Amino acid sequence: MASDGRPQNIGQLRESGYEVLTVKQEIRKNLISRIKDSQELFPGIVGFDESVIPQLENAILAGQDIILLGERGQAKSRLIRNMVDLLDVAIPAIDGCELNDNPFAPICTECKSAVAEDGDDVRIKWVAREERYAEKLATPDITVADLIGEIDPIKIAEGRYLSDELAIHYGLIPRTNRGIFCINELPDLSERIQVSLFNLMQERDVQIKGYRIMLPLDVLLISSANPEDYTNRGRIITPLKDRYGAQIRTHYPRVLGEEIQIMEQEHTIFEDSSDLVSVPQYMKEIIAEITTLARRSPEINQRSGVSLRVSIANYETVIGSAFKRGLRLEESACPRVSDLPAIVASTNGKVEMESVEEGREFKVVDGLVKKAIQNAFGRYFSPREFSAVLTRFEEGLQIETGTEVSSTDYTDKLPQMANMRELLSRVESSDDPAAVASAVEFILEGLYLNRRLNRDQTGGHIIYSG
Repeated sequence: MASDGRPQNIGQLRESGYEVLTVKQEIRKNLISRIKDSQELFPGIVGFDESVIPQLENAILAGQDIILLGERGQAKSRLIRNMVDLLDVAIPAIDGCELNDNPFAPICTECKSAVAEDGDDVRIKWVAREERYAEKLATPDITVADLIGEIDPIKIAEGRYLSDELAIHYGLIPRTNRGIFCINELPDLSERIQVSLFNLMQERDVQIKGYRIMLPLDVLLISSANPEDYTNRGRIITPLKDRYGAQIRTHYPRVLGEEIQIMEQEHTIFEDSSDLVSVPQYMKEIIAEITTLARRSPEINQRSGVSLRVSIANYETVIGSAFKRGLRLEESACPRVSDLPAIVASTNGKVEMESVEEGREFKVVDGLVKKAIQNAFGRYFSPREFSAVLTRFEEGLQIETGTEVSSTDYTDKLPQMANMRELLSRVESSDDPAAVASAVEFILEGLYLNRRLNRDQTGGHIIYSG
């Protein structure tokens, strides 16, 4: 036995009473244990608790291969990679074997010979769960040799016969024996290559180059696909779809809070900006709602979807814009409405416009931003509440705003805006000038979009008036 108490050869493993399970039995066993203990099954996955995850649990408990079908940016790959945690921490395999061979029932010729000669003295290794997962992005240039294997000309030159299993260079799938193999964007795999997966999924073996070399592999096969691919770039051939036990449809967040949770969880965090910048809740709502509106916009191609990466990138962009202002003005910073035009750069390239008209992208994004601000404003305020504030503007008050305007310029103007301080406390309770400035911009833009104020833009500054 090793110092960690693990058996080091087949004999010790047999004496320990260790039971070797298939990969599907193993994952099923660990899922059952987690369900009984009420453990979180897929940490970091938001919005799938009542839709995707129950279907995934059913498929695992049924021992099925799985297709996750959904538009881009729906956490399909993240979900698949999280399944690695359902594998045992480590499993025993014959030492030196490329196929992670089961010590009690080897499938490759070399391991069979070793067991026949040395019996229980054959050494074993312990394979960590992370080493039992492999994935491949489907591209048109993938070959059967990449996935299954090929006769190695070097081994033939060394004197082995073509029909000798020892002359094989194994592909990705055999090397993932007793593990999970993922094919991302399955429809992009050429139909000829898809046919090569038939035996693996039904008879649970592979054949290489037409030679009588049968490898009864133990692999859980999971694939991802975009519905658009069925018609535009390729398709999953019917006999292959038939071999998958479960096809599970993923989706985008169904409520705004889930989109916000994902933004906060996934955005890139820098300590220096985190110390300087705080993001108000209404700004998070606006950024998340921009993406939600984009998913319903007739101006945007919906076939490939509007990824969650749009929300994440836009969130990072407004934080970066606020951070830059804080550096220049040497003050703390909160993202403002005037920072939102910066998201055009982080949105373009992630959405496909229906029209190719020059400059159309900015108009579409600007329209989404205005609608998102108006919706967020309506959740907190009614324009009728600002009668006293609007009276001041009618009497000649003007407020200048912009990304480079100091926060104190906003707070200094508060006494001139009647009961504005009392009203903005609904969205911002602190006296931090940066937070107050952000809230003032939010309210002024909301009043403008509800046609209660006028707005003129001069250079990088915006002037609100009655």
